Amino acid sequence: MLSLDHILKSDRIRLLGLLLFLWSSSGLAEQVEVSVKGDYPGLQENAEAFIGEVEGRNASNLRRYATTAVSQASKALRALGYYSPIVDWQVEEGDAENTARLILIITPGDPVRIKSRTVEILGAAASDSRFTDDLPVHPAEGDVLNHGDYSSLRNTLQTRARRRGYFDGRLVTRTLEVDPEALEANITLVFESGDRYRLGAVTFEEGHWFETRLLQEFVTFEPGTPYHADEIARLNSDLLGSGYFSGVDIDAVPSSAEGGVIPVRIGLTRRDRRSIATGLGFSTDVGPRFRGTWREHWINPMGHTRGAETELSGPRQNLSTWYELPLDPPMTDLIRLTAGYQREDIENVESELLTFGQQWQHQLDNEWLQVLSVRWEGERFNIGDDEKGTSSLLLPGIGYSKLHADSPLDPSQGYRLQINVTGSHRAALSSVDILHVNAIAKGLFTLGGKHRFLSRVQLGGVGTNRFEDVPPSLRFFAGGDQSVRGYGYQTLSPENENGVPVGGRYTLVGSAEYQYQFAEKWRTALFVDHGNAVNDLLDPLATGAGVGIRWISRWGHCAWTLPRA
Repeated sequence: MLSLDHILKSDRIRLLGLLLFLWSSSGLAEQVEVSVKGDYPGLQENAEAFIGEVEGRNASNLRRYATTAVSQASKALRALGYYSPIVDWQVEEGDAENTARLILIITPGDPVRIKSRTVEILGAAASDSRFTDDLPVHPAEGDVLNHGDYSSLRNTLQTRARRRGYFDGRLVTRTLEVDPEALEANITLVFESGDRYRLGAVTFEEGHWFETRLLQEFVTFEPGTPYHADEIARLNSDLLGSGYFSGVDIDAVPSSAEGGVIPVRIGLTRRDRRSIATGLGFSTDVGPRFRGTWREHWINPMGHTRGAETELSGPRQNLSTWYELPLDPPMTDLIRLTAGYQREDIENVESELLTFGQQWQHQLDNEWLQVLSVRWEGERFNIGDDEKGTSSLLLPGIGYSKLHADSPLDPSQGYRLQINVTGSHRAALSSVDILHVNAIAKGLFTLGGKHRFLSRVQLGGVGTNRFEDVPPSLRFFAGGDQSVRGYGYQTLSPENENGVPVGGRYTLVGSAEYQYQFAEKWRTALFVDHGNAVNDLLDPLATGAGVGIRWISRWGHCAWTLPRA
């Protein structure tokens, strides 16, 4: 019986590193050809990786090198469980100097298989299900011995111990016993975890300027909480995501622990107080447009922020401002005060809208984001030459949304759900009774890394006893690149007797899209949209279909679409 754990440690390191090298290199082993009898692509790739790149040798040098190449190939097969390969070699003379080839012909033989696997956890981690559960399945009894799998199992125990705070943990037994003649291997791993460390009080170094109360609200764990690296990572991410800081340095190392409790010390670097962003764009909806955003990231030690943004285009101009007050927890909860002005002139519908409002945003325990709001809207509008009016509405509202995505910029899987309900009543500072509901669901999944499927559904409705007094901003219009593509922006809706779209009581829109990624940042797209803005749910819907191309930039997606209605 041989105990090979320490002998093969360097081999396994080389295996992992050289396999990566294999993928990134072309022309590996140009003067050495490896031929493995039978269907063993993994063995051949590993042998080529161990041998490495051989160039510039004549036939005589290759003969002297053959012994080394045979040894390397044998080690490569042994790392994958084949301990008794037969490796024959021959040198083919080349037509010119340094064009000779060394050919290795390998007969793998029978592999060594795992006879027994014993993994034992001692100490506090033995009763920690998140430590003991879901350990790597391989190597399992009956598997062909793979030293990489064995290393992975061993490393998982050590890595998991560090992540979960078992900093005194160690492998008291780690043996891999191989009997090449019996073609059997026995694995024994015994991990002694010791006690789990705990997180202590969080303190912030001087100089951050903010109220300590605000900073402590970013801390989601109590002193004495069992250590987990994710808690520290989340705290770091939340502080950076607040927009207050350009640098966060968290010191929570086990060497600072006293009695198994790790103090958490945080150094913060304030970011620049203000930032400005501008952009130029073009869309088929509004044509050329300019966008500008000004933001003051911190106003006072309480963490208040404010900002303004504008969008200028031919048919639409708007300016909005906001003032935000963080709540507890400040990562998700806030009060937002808003004011804005918007002017639109789209398809014979002219509108001037002035708004003032307040929102209270709160994330529920089920990860839904709840927004309670109240806003006042004053709107003056002309629809064609026949319908003119003004409205003054006090609109309390409630909204819920949930977003799940595997990446914030270019996700491959995810969904978004959102519903908003607002209303007004003539008894409460409003010129018309309204109940306005709008719901949107979007989904995305990817197959094979290149095939993306997207879907979108929008349902909305307006309940009122005087629809003619409902301003255009609260009516429904369809058409455009965020609705039914293939039709002009907001051109789909019921029309008056002069053929002018006046907006509908309801909207129903569904969309399906397939994208294929043909290059690193490029995708083609096929889509079909079906929907309309209507006054009767049984009214006919419009269909738009087309093709497009998508470019994924660092700021998001850009799209060019050729629709066909």
